[in-house]
Amino acid sequence: MELTENALKVLNARYLLKDESGRVVETPEGMFRRVSGVIASAELLYGGSPEELQERFYRMMADFLFLPNSPTLMNAGKDIGQLAACFVLPVDDSMRSIFDTLKNAALVLQSGGGTGFSFSRLRPRADMVRSTGGVASGPVSFMRIYNTATEVIKQGGARRGANMGILRIDHPDILDFIRIKRDEAELTNFNISVAVTDAFMDALKNNGTYELMNPRSKKAVGRLKAGDVFDGIVESAYETGDPGLIFIDRINRDNPTPNIGEIESTNPCGEQPLLPYEACVLGSINLARMLKPANPPSPPFTKGERGGINPSSVQYEVDWDLLAEVVGLSVRFLDNAIDVNKYPVAEIERMHKGNRKIGLGVMGWADMLIRLGIRYNSKMAYNMAREVMGFIRCKARDASVELARQRGVFQNFKGSIYDAPNMPAVRNATTTTIAPTGTLSIIAGCSSGIEPLFAVAYKRLILDTELYDINHYFLDVARHRGFYSDELMKEIAKKGNLRGVKGIPRDVKRLFITAHEIPLDDHIEVQAAFQEFTDNAVSKTINLPQRIKKEAVAKAFLLAYEKGCKGVTVFRYGSKRGPLVKFEEGD
Repeated sequence: MELTENALKVLNARYLLKDESGRVVETPEGMFRRVSGVIASAELLYGGSPEELQERFYRMMADFLFLPNSPTLMNAGKDIGQLAACFVLPVDDSMRSIFDTLKNAALVLQSGGGTGFSFSRLRPRADMVRSTGGVASGPVSFMRIYNTATEVIKQGGARRGANMGILRIDHPDILDFIRIKRDEAELTNFNISVAVTDAFMDALKNNGTYELMNPRSKKAVGRLKAGDVFDGIVESAYETGDPGLIFIDRINRDNPTPNIGEIESTNPCGEQPLLPYEACVLGSINLARMLKPANPPSPPFTKGERGGINPSSVQYEVDWDLLAEVVGLSVRFLDNAIDVNKYPVAEIERMHKGNRKIGLGVMGWADMLIRLGIRYNSKMAYNMAREVMGFIRCKARDASVELARQRGVFQNFKGSIYDAPNMPAVRNATTTTIAPTGTLSIIAGCSSGIEPLFAVAYKRLILDTELYDINHYFLDVARHRGFYSDELMKEIAKKGNLRGVKGIPRDVKRLFITAHEIPLDDHIEVQAAFQEFTDNAVSKTINLPQRIKKEAVAKAFLLAYEKGCKGVTVFRYGSKRGPLVKFEEGD
């Protein structure tokens, strides 16, 4: 098994089994055997034999062709047995609901899951509380309680607790909400997003006003100028990275089970919209390994045709047969995980088994492009994104149809969007999601999700461990082209990128482009290309240089809506929240 030093650090820190003294008692191979055995055991529920699939699941993970979300790797085979990463819990407008949800969130967080909440049903600050004769404290005050509880829970959990807090743009407390994280001490365990409606975007476009609605009385209680609210969101996002936006009406137009309820929230990273009490198991295919030597080798392309170079003496092409095989096996893996999962809350089990949502995505996108010699922000890359993700969604849906033939459609199929002429009879209400794959990509030794290289060489803090990382494809090119030196690597590590570094050929600099060198329009173009063929949503950070102007944040938000994205998150390097990666010079 090819494991980097960084992968071993991450595995030892959080994934491999330990004894009571904290000593690691499991090998990486043992971890994959443990996980594959548990997942394959679901075959017994349908009269199948798990042995062959257990070996196939093991090989798929051990060869880093696919990895499931972190809770599956951490918890499969343990007493806790909770395998899903993404949860959404409802917060209704009563003290009982607020604290019942907090209790359920504690159980989810303790098991390594991430929770999303919409606080939009809570009455606004200073509103009437009839039962006590008092006044309401508003959604933000209860978010503070959830944040404090998460701080305590995460100390004993499988990994750091993560929450998403969402408020609708038409809630009367929206201005308090969008400003809350300008104070660095506030809501440190939350990402926050504004649920933006089409009506608001229309008002913004027309320089108009929009209504605020009291969720208790369901009556309009005032109007705000859309431009003023948008400017406040932009200001906060520029300073802190929060809030992001989710385009809630667009998300609900793609809700596969509108008969069951309305989607109000997403998981903490925004890529998985879910109904109240829903969960989702995620997994990611390593695209860097979905290649094969071109046979016959394609002729040398002209300068600029692909926006890059081929970094090796061997030219590559996509191995569509391997990709199809891995997609089919991954869908079966994730569907099995739903059945063997040990759910922390009974309502979550009912909803997850009712809709059987899975989220198959990708990692290693930037690496795949480098190996193909395609520049990350080029038309060829955008077309390749559509082709690859379109293929994955097609094959994933085919696999879900085959599982439905063998095992039956999902329980809530009747009344769903699939319960219609010419629609497929599927096992899973959704099959595709693009997740960020932070630590998974370290284990697999590939680039994260669909992100570009953040830097060619850098130090970063992961799980309280400082990791030093050099892109191994760049190392290969540097050695192959004869410009490698230790001094060169040290200089690159200080800057993070190749700009202004002498001795590196121009074509290499064009291929190994990093996040802050990519215009925001191109970041969004990538996200939109993948979203076009993704059932759920796409996690993609719009990384911005430190010295960029606020107008760029506004442009990113508007362009993401225009291009059909379901949400958008911007992060300006050096903003208050502070990155995990720091460079000694430049942005």
